[in-house]
Order: sequence, then structure tokens, then C-alpha cells
Amino acid sequence: MYILIDSNEIISAFVLCNTNAGAEKVQWNKEFGKSIYLDRLGVNTKCCKKGIGTLMLEKAKKIAKSKGYDCLRLFVVDINIPAVNLYVKNGFIKAQGIYDEIFDDGFVLHEYGFETEL
Repeated sequence: MYILIDSNEIISAFVLCNTNAGAEKVQWNKEFGKSIYLDRLGVNTKCCKKGIGTLMLEKAKKIAKSKGYDCLRLFVVDINIPAVNLYVKNGFIKAQGIYDEIFDDGFVLHEYGFETEL
């Protein structure tokens, strides 16, 4: 987990994971040697529209590349339009298909896959 803190307040955070349950559920656009998954990227609501999301994506790309990965992939809920726009603006390409993450109580999240080459 990577956390951005300013004056003892969490500004943003994300996790990098070697696997994702949805990885085989979508058709990725390219085959890469080694991929890592960005998970749970969040920005403090007090800091929205200040470029923090882009800053954190750049940091995630840099960390992933330094660890020998060729691709950064992620999943985002289909109705999270601000996040979808952030990923597209930062060069991520949408995969074909959708991953339905089903919870124990039957609740379903429909998620798009996105990827970018490092």
C-alpha cells in the first residue's frame, strides 16, 4: 500500500497487487511480459480536481516499472465515470468485456479493465 500524506492527513492511497480476480474475465488489448494490478486508488474528497489522481497514477507506473513490470492494469466500476475519465486521460486503454464482481450477499459490481504499457 502506498499512501500520500500531508499535514497528518491522508490525501491519497493505492495498492499494487500481483493478481486480480478479474484478470481472466476480460480480453486485454496486448500481451505483456509481466503485469501488475493497481487496486483501490482513492483521493481524499477535499483534494479532488487538483491533479492528485494523475500524480498517484504516475507514481504507481514508476514503482511498477522499477520492480520489472511491463504493464499496469486495473479494474474500475462501470458507473464511476470520474475514475474512467482519469484513466483514459492518463493513457490507459479499456479492455474488451466486463468483470462482474459478485459479493456473498448477491451484490454485483460491473467493472471495466484498463491497461497501460510501462
